[in-house]
Amino acid sequence: MVEYSEEKLMATLAELAKRNDPVDQALYEKYDVKCGLRYSDGRGVLVGLTQIGDVVGYDMIDGKKVPCPGRLLYRGYNVEDLIADAHQHSQSGFEQTIYLLLFGELPTADELSLFRMYLGVNRTLPGSFTEDMIMKAPSKDIMNKLARGVLASYSYDNNPEDRSVANNLRQCVELISRFSTLVAYGYQAKRRYFDEKSMYIHNPKPELSTAENLLRLIRRDKQYSRLEADTLDLALILHAEHGGGNNSSLTVHVISSADTDIYSAIAGAVGSLKGYRHGGANIKVMEMMDEIKKNVKDWSNEKEVKEYLRKIIQKKAGNGTGLIYGQGHAVYTVSDPRAVLLRDKAELLAIDKGCIEEFELYRTIEKLAPEVFYEEKGTKKLICSNVDFYSGFVYSMLGIPRELFTPIFAVARIAGWSAHRIEEIASGGRIYRPAYKNVAPERNYILMDDR
Repeated sequence: MVEYSEEKLMATLAELAKRNDPVDQALYEKYDVKCGLRYSDGRGVLVGLTQIGDVVGYDMIDGKKVPCPGRLLYRGYNVEDLIADAHQHSQSGFEQTIYLLLFGELPTADELSLFRMYLGVNRTLPGSFTEDMIMKAPSKDIMNKLARGVLASYSYDNNPEDRSVANNLRQCVELISRFSTLVAYGYQAKRRYFDEKSMYIHNPKPELSTAENLLRLIRRDKQYSRLEADTLDLALILHAEHGGGNNSSLTVHVISSADTDIYSAIAGAVGSLKGYRHGGANIKVMEMMDEIKKNVKDWSNEKEVKEYLRKIIQKKAGNGTGLIYGQGHAVYTVSDPRAVLLRDKAELLAIDKGCIEEFELYRTIEKLAPEVFYEEKGTKKLICSNVDFYSGFVYSMLGIPRELFTPIFAVARIAGWSAHRIEEIASGGRIYRPAYKNVAPERNYILMDDR
């Protein structure tokens, strides 16, 4: 009888998999494979058309990329104008952003008021959902808990398989409304069962905005300031959509193209967003900043900060990847408009919270990182801070625990995912099926007795 040890067996199988799965990197160039669905100059491979959002970081002039200040457009409107409009009218702007992304037009005051009400009354989870689907199966990771909540929603839907636009819109609004509640309750369950802390289950209030409700649900006293709510609302607007090519939105298109239900598609997007190369990137920024704050004695000394950044790039500090997290973007070159807008709000919040020294450290790193990158890499590639650089800092000043950083991203991005879901079922009609070239040679089969 063969001796069995699960640990040894898995170690052996893992080595076998690692030895046989890697593909010779030279073959990617030989067959002109667009790794990551990108061309060699970083441009994304065109795989679809969308009218929902656009990410502009450069202009194409005479076939060449010419860098320009970044712009983020929702249905053709500059996101800066959406934010300015909300500020002028002293109201949350995320709900108007949702309306615009879903329906393609800006709402009138009456339309927005009705839509806010519709979102509000749908924030409460279905009967027994909280107890059966959240409390009875808590999770250490809230993104995984959120994905499970999305899939479980199928069982509470009386018409889950109807692929019509009208039914999908209903499902989208319900998911958008409930995401903040799913995230907050998942967090409270995690506190109780894994952190051994008190759990507070508050009811969402339909008259409150998404940002207000989220702050209310995660805090023991349910209290928040106007500045805190406005700051979180800004973050939700900025994270609501980022074009059809980002990994999680593409996931929605790919899964939806198979003609499956909305819950399967959105759960897949949640799984994508969880990744450190996507929505989880701000966690990496915060871990990097922890180390910088610990090892740089004088935060105001640019020379000292710069030398530590150099150590990070040289892989002598940090996590050994050589990456200064929060710097650089696949599309934005001169600037990431989301980072600029969030940075301005972060400064106001830092003054209010007594964190201005830390804010200035962020500004110093933002200034010096491109210089160090150029000096160490010998390239003139434009590098700018991305939204992840400031979002974690903002959330930390709001007293939001790190395990909620990526779930908050999901609370915002469900708006964009929903719009892409509707777009795919309305104008798609063909399953995604890109090519993968097999580069393994054909082999003669070896009979069991001859192995």
